[in-house]
Amino acid sequence: MSKKILLIDDDSDFVNANKLLLEKNGFEVVTAFDGEEGLKKAEVENPDLIVLDVMMKTGTEGFHVAKQIREIESLKETPVIMLSGIRRDLDMKWDFEPDERFLPVTEFLEKPLSPQNLLEKIRQLIG
Repeated sequence: MSKKILLIDDDSDFVNANKLLLEKNGFEVVTAFDGEEGLKKAEVENPDLIVLDVMMKTGTEGFHVAKQIREIESLKETPVIMLSGIRRDLDMKWDFEPDERFLPVTEFLEKPLSPQNLLEKIRQLIG
């Protein structure tokens, strides 16, 4: 049985490119293009891992979605990779570090990120 990945990102090019690569490498992929759709699909699909963008309908939507994911009992332990270009886009000088209270994700990775590097990170987290 293949592992299921949920991609939540408003960039259809990013979603389509990574969906193709992940499926080619044996993963089942479910997609969502905003936080609301992503939360609904996360509850229904119960993915093995979630890839989550930050800046979608709002500049901080992904941060709120990450917290909501952790409030869903069946998803509390699901690995979440947060991807964003927010530091670059807003010229932020500090790094984002995952923590249980403010940034409850497994990994925070900067965009742009090559599909191959994303695949490698997913394999590290769920095989």
